[in-house]
Amino acid sequence: MALLIPRYRIYGFVSPLVRYFRSQAALKALGKASEDKIPNLILYNYPSFSGAFAALFAHLYHSRLNLPYLVLPFSSVEPFRICSGACSSDLMPGYAISLLNSTFQDRVENVLKYIQDGDLHRWSLPDIRAFGIGINHWRSKLNCITNPHMYEQLMGICTDDLIANGNSHISNRLAAANKLLDKFFKIRLGRGLYGECLGVRADGNSDLSDEIGKELSKKSAAAGLRPIGAVIYLQRKNLKMCLRTGDAATDTSEVAKAYGGGGSPSSSSFIIRMDEYNQWLSVHSS
Repeated sequence: MALLIPRYRIYGFVSPLVRYFRSQAALKALGKASEDKIPNLILYNYPSFSGAFAALFAHLYHSRLNLPYLVLPFSSVEPFRICSGACSSDLMPGYAISLLNSTFQDRVENVLKYIQDGDLHRWSLPDIRAFGIGINHWRSKLNCITNPHMYEQLMGICTDDLIANGNSHISNRLAAANKLLDKFFKIRLGRGLYGECLGVRADGNSDLSDEIGKELSKKSAAAGLRPIGAVIYLQRKNLKMCLRTGDAATDTSEVAKAYGGGGSPSSSSFIIRMDEYNQWLSVHSS
């Protein structure tokens, strides 16, 4: 992977930018950089994996050329005004340098390929969902100020390991969800206006509503009902109903929107009164 990062000289950055940094550690780093007259300030989108890897490449580039720099995580969208003539072309004009040796290059390129697939919402690569779950556990480590080992850790990330961890997480949640699936019952959606499906009460297990609903939708379809899984649980003093489906031709949101909720065709939810919910139970069907 070859990358050329232009250098920006940002002068007097402490006073105009200080209001955008809320971390005391970042403010302390800025103050020290000002005292040491470090001319290069590198900001990366935080907490973003693509931003963190951009910071890694900036770190490698400046380190390779022995250029003084400060890298900081930054989440403000306020645009910066760079001093005129700040973009320097005297560092490596006309060509790029290789920032990673072959051992790390293939590994990092593969990780970046998966990150891009998720960032662009393509979801086209094998096991992309498992990858997303696996890498999300690293999100708390993306602050280079509080985690001085961030760069080494990023280079050590392996796609296969992330996918394996993600699949393990998915399997554990499915196992927990399956324990509730045998307690299903029929639901008359909208008192039967939207057909019937299978439902489950999941009080105390609302965090598993997605897994329960998707598995239940398969059982519902196999039973000759609509391919929708309804997961119902108490939320504060109200009942919440989550609808899930894996069928591309089914739109769960039509039910949710009719009762003041919303969502997407495959995943939607709404609050339902207890008296109305009781009318949806199949025992009320004539």
